[in-house]
Amino acid sequence: MEYKVLALDIDGTVTNSEKQITENTKNTILQAQKQGIKVVLASGRPAHGVAPLAHELELDRYEGYILAFNGGKIIDCKTQKTIFEQVIQPEWISKLYDAATENNVHILSYTEDGNTVITEHPDDIYVQLECRINNLPLRHVSSFKEFVRYPVNKCIMTDEGDVLAKVEPRVKEFVDGQLNVFRSEPFFLEVMPNHVDKAFALQKLLETLGYTNKNLIACGDGYNDVSMLDFAGLGVAMENAQDTAKKVSNFITRSNDEDGVAYAIDKFILETVR
Repeated sequence: MEYKVLALDIDGTVTNSEKQITENTKNTILQAQKQGIKVVLASGRPAHGVAPLAHELELDRYEGYILAFNGGKIIDCKTQKTIFEQVIQPEWISKLYDAATENNVHILSYTEDGNTVITEHPDDIYVQLECRINNLPLRHVSSFKEFVRYPVNKCIMTDEGDVLAKVEPRVKEFVDGQLNVFRSEPFFLEVMPNHVDKAFALQKLLETLGYTNKNLIACGDGYNDVSMLDFAGLGVAMENAQDTAKKVSNFITRSNDEDGVAYAIDKFILETVR
């Protein structure tokens, strides 16, 4: 099978435990791009949080893509144009806020430009983590419902993993199939537009490029990577991946602290052109 597109999750996959891309992983990704492989950074992060890594990996030079918000938005790194986007309509925002409040968990979203985190709970450690991971400022608002009256790519409910494990099925029942609800991390319960996940967005991108899922390799580690790992012609789970991600994958590579992405690229892409 001739692979043409490489979709890479970021946290726990491309980056190590220090949230950095090692020189080996970076150079291997660059080498794959030089061989004509289109790289997609597929992350739950907002686009602003992905952009620095896309720049580091020269995706603009090699015509790569940013898949942000777990598939809610795809950006062409060369033209900076949005080629696919779906949003949660404003009428749902107050409902999601009420659902979070009723379940005693916090909720966050973003400003219209996607460059600032919005919350009523600036002291929440998981809200702060979202800001830190994405290098985004935090804006404390007195009323989330009154402020967020515009379409958003996603909302995130936050709390300890054992709490969200109980809240997740309740929120899914509440939205009744009209929105997509899943955990990207044990402490992040994400709410997205319906039918939007990494696999759905990648399918749209592949159609644009004239390829199928058979031409796709995907690497990931988390709950939010399961759909794309299952969808890809070759799904590669990290050694540090969640069990659910490993179960749907075709291959388990080394961990993110052992250059697992570089190992997979070398094995399945670069060896074939030597």
